[in-house]
Amino acid sequence: MRPPATPVRTGAAPGTGSLATALVHEHVTDAMKAPDLLRLTDNIVLARFETMKVYAALGAVRTLLARGTVSPGQTLVDSSSGIYALALAMACHRYGLRCHIVASTTVDATMRAQLEILGATVDQMPPSRSLRLDQERRVRRVRRLIAERPGTHWMRQYHDAVHYAGYREFADLVDAALPGVPLTVVGAVGTGASTGGLVQPLRGRGRPVALTGVQPFGSVTFGSEGFDDPEAIIAGIGSSIPFDNVRHRLYDTLHWVDFRHAMAGAVALLREHAVFAGLSTGAAFLTAAWEARQHPERTHLVIGADTGHRYTERVFARHREALDARALEPLRITGLADLAMPWSVMDWKRRDHDVRPPADHPPTDHPPTEEDRTT
Repeated sequence: MRPPATPVRTGAAPGTGSLATALVHEHVTDAMKAPDLLRLTDNIVLARFETMKVYAALGAVRTLLARGTVSPGQTLVDSSSGIYALALAMACHRYGLRCHIVASTTVDATMRAQLEILGATVDQMPPSRSLRLDQERRVRRVRRLIAERPGTHWMRQYHDAVHYAGYREFADLVDAALPGVPLTVVGAVGTGASTGGLVQPLRGRGRPVALTGVQPFGSVTFGSEGFDDPEAIIAGIGSSIPFDNVRHRLYDTLHWVDFRHAMAGAVALLREHAVFAGLSTGAAFLTAAWEARQHPERTHLVIGADTGHRYTERVFARHREALDARALEPLRITGLADLAMPWSVMDWKRRDHDVRPPADHPPTDHPPTEEDRTT
């Protein structure tokens, strides 16, 4: 295990006239994991990550090694739409583990090349415009791998609460940077670990933190599975299968946003604040801007999960088509029966939600059966 980063005194930073303190990191994961905190407006702050799930992957791998659940040289496998794959590959690189990724159709050539050079084996699903079909294929493939290769450890980022562990460090950073203010965290729900892993420690310290989640249409996580967004999969923010790591009772407010509204938010974030970020960040920024107008007394922290590079062609090259984010408003609803595209908002009020997969959906998280070994 590598030692932690150590502070080193550097020369004067240009224009400062004084010595600056910098860190010399022992591994790139230390340099990448913490976000830059950017104040976008008086009451909106962006936590801008290069790859947010480095926190999740590092925290999970370190915990599993400490428990003796996995050992150096062992293969870790999981399904991913992109940023968790890279984070897990880097964590494996750091701690001498092997990595096998069953990749979403949304993983591009740049991401795949990085994974392969880091030593990961990559199985990528064929092109699909269906969130459900893409995730079903990935889950089936992971379960076959586990059946065929005894000793391989399934990381289960969607289900294993070990992925919450790393975000306590993020909570420490937020608590120190934004002390004593009424805080609303705004982020894509995805696996649930990033928003939940941040908010739970903050609330545990007595802070009155509200949590606003963002979902795409077509996700079962918060009841929009009856909708189909025809333009694109918004990678990493929704699901066609139930995720155990989503703790519904943590969320105060939910927004459902379609692709074109997420695109509007991503383009607006770049145009107005020079921040190049992905679609989930664009959806969260759009949502936070509206929430900030409704609640100007609160500071809204937007989780910016990754950069915009993998969306260059699908989103940013089409920037002239983007809707004017400032002119967009959500439909306020009081129940899921009223849910409507392209953008809806509901006071969730920290309630439970019974998420049931469709009857024809394959099992997602149990030991492989004989059927899995032969399909």
